Amino acid sequence: MSSYIAEEFTTAEADILRRYFTNLDQPVFALVNLPEVVKGALFARYSRSAKSLRRLFLDEFVGELDISGDTTIDATVGLRRAEELYDRVFFEYGDDSVAQLGGVHLACEQASNILTKVLEWGRLMAYLEQSTRYIDYLSRIGGRYRYYRDPEIGASPLSGRYVGDMDRMFESYRQLLSTMTEFYRQHTSKGTEDSDFVYRQAVRAKALDTVRGVLPAATISNVGMYGTGQSYELLLMRMRAHPLPEVQNYAELMLNELRKVIPSFLKRVDLRDRGLQWSEYFGNARESMENVASFLLPEDIIPEDTPTVRLVDFDPNAETKMLASMLYSYTNLPLHQLEQEVQNMGAEDRLSVVRAYVGNRINRRHKPGRALERCWYQFDILADYGAFRDLQRHRMLTVEWQELSPHHGYTRPEALDAAGCADVFDEVMQRSATLYELLHQHFAHHAPYAVSLAYKVRFAMGLNARAAMHLIELRTTPQGHPAYRKIGQEMWRLIRDTAGHVAVAEMMRFVDLSTEPALGRLVAERRKEKQRQPRRVAP
Repeated sequence: MSSYIAEEFTTAEADILRRYFTNLDQPVFALVNLPEVVKGALFARYSRSAKSLRRLFLDEFVGELDISGDTTIDATVGLRRAEELYDRVFFEYGDDSVAQLGGVHLACEQASNILTKVLEWGRLMAYLEQSTRYIDYLSRIGGRYRYYRDPEIGASPLSGRYVGDMDRMFESYRQLLSTMTEFYRQHTSKGTEDSDFVYRQAVRAKALDTVRGVLPAATISNVGMYGTGQSYELLLMRMRAHPLPEVQNYAELMLNELRKVIPSFLKRVDLRDRGLQWSEYFGNARESMENVASFLLPEDIIPEDTPTVRLVDFDPNAETKMLASMLYSYTNLPLHQLEQEVQNMGAEDRLSVVRAYVGNRINRRHKPGRALERCWYQFDILADYGAFRDLQRHRMLTVEWQELSPHHGYTRPEALDAAGCADVFDEVMQRSATLYELLHQHFAHHAPYAVSLAYKVRFAMGLNARAAMHLIELRTTPQGHPAYRKIGQEMWRLIRDTAGHVAVAEMMRFVDLSTEPALGRLVAERRKEKQRQPRRVAP
């Protein structure tokens, strides 16, 4: 059972592509010889397209570029001298900061939804992942549905069962998507000001949101990444220590491609006393924790019933400390004295400080300064894996998550019941759980591939008030997925009511507490249509 289906290109297409991509037949490749703005735009389009990056480049970008002078381009020109210089500065003298100054755009394609979470772990990298909210997963690659086929499972007696169950899950996805698209079309009217295109896009997005939960975590996705040499080095060492073969394999593919572009930055990855030692450290620590956790916390301990979101830790004096930090740069007083002065202030004076510091925020992208980072919150969340995927990508978080399994149950959108599709959905969930248990007996680390995105996963999220403002305001917008909208709304309520941080809650003035709109993407689609219209130029 092969895990990757290589694309086919014509001779003319291949001639163009090899100037800009480090290979034409592997799922991991770097982008070279392109302007930064083109690489950024290409990745932005990538996240909302079902096409591979190389096909997207051919179909939608190469026609806009002047490539007439690029036929003799060689990405390795000047590389030898650069490596010699880098070796003197970094490899011999250990100046790690130099490795922060060179970056690479890298594409990782046909990666499972388990692998994508590993790729997106680092804080100091940028990611764009193919969205389950804007494209469907019905198109096949090489005649196959788009899910990861692990070679070890493929070589085992479970191969037929794995493929059969996965195919049926995707067939159910096809059936549900068709049914729910028609359901929303019949139950949500088109506004008089909306074009047919805007209405169709909003209906389609709503249907995709509703049915994405039946997709298994094995569903393959494309991830565009940008990072420095140092970021990639740390990521690769962690990936090499991961227990899942898919992750280890992608680490080697990534290292091979990155060495075509920034070889010196990655010399330490497979040195015995450097990168290999680090990977062993990560692996040994994981195994030790697995052993001690299983000994001290046996599996027969039953998890308590918990709310979707629980605020488990906060500082009752955080607002006082935050206000002192707001004032700090504008006085000559030491911090501890400022905190005492703030404690003696009345409520109105304290609010005046907050309002002056926040200023006139006219949209959610206006962010106050770092004084908000004095407030810290720790949330314990139990939500479907689909919502976790969207929240986990926020970089300024401290996130830990437990292994995906069917043991916490699943969420079923109410609209499926209204459309008479609950039985189909539940059948997929049962198939997913049964396949998980079967895989777990023989391939414990591979078993999460079988788990549908509607199943819940427990994860802990630690973040400061500044990061919370960004996350909550972004994830509660009407066009957001209902699952993470509810999480964001509850986080805001807990900050205001449980922590009692009224001033912090007030600063988040773009939190949307409204209930789920009929067509959440409608407003966004209207805005995009206006942007697509040609601008009038004044005579």
